[in-house]
Amino acid sequence: MEWIEIGGLDDIPRRGARTVETASGPVAVFRTADDTVFALINKCPHRGGPLSEGIVSGKLVACPMHNWVIDLESGEAAAPDKGCTPALPVRIEDGRLWLGLDAARRVAHG
Repeated sequence: MEWIEIGGLDDIPRRGARTVETASGPVAVFRTADDTVFALINKCPHRGGPLSEGIVSGKLVACPMHNWVIDLESGEAAAPDKGCTPALPVRIEDGRLWLGLDAARRVAHG
């Protein structure tokens, strides 16, 4: 897998997100209160709302459009809602964030 550096951990506020542009479109990179980092395609499975603008609580984000709750680890919507937004690999090395590009390309091209 090819990895690209997308910034530092400190570039993302705790319980917040920032958006990174990729070949597959915008990816939301989230940081939890305990500094765990997750990456999801920045589209709610309900109506495409920008997940990066949602409220992060634990390992969940609430879409700002219709309050669907999405699991940051899997991208799955919490019951009773159904749907999934693709999760992408992200890692931290020496305080720097790296996004797995091959997964992003697979999402973009099916």
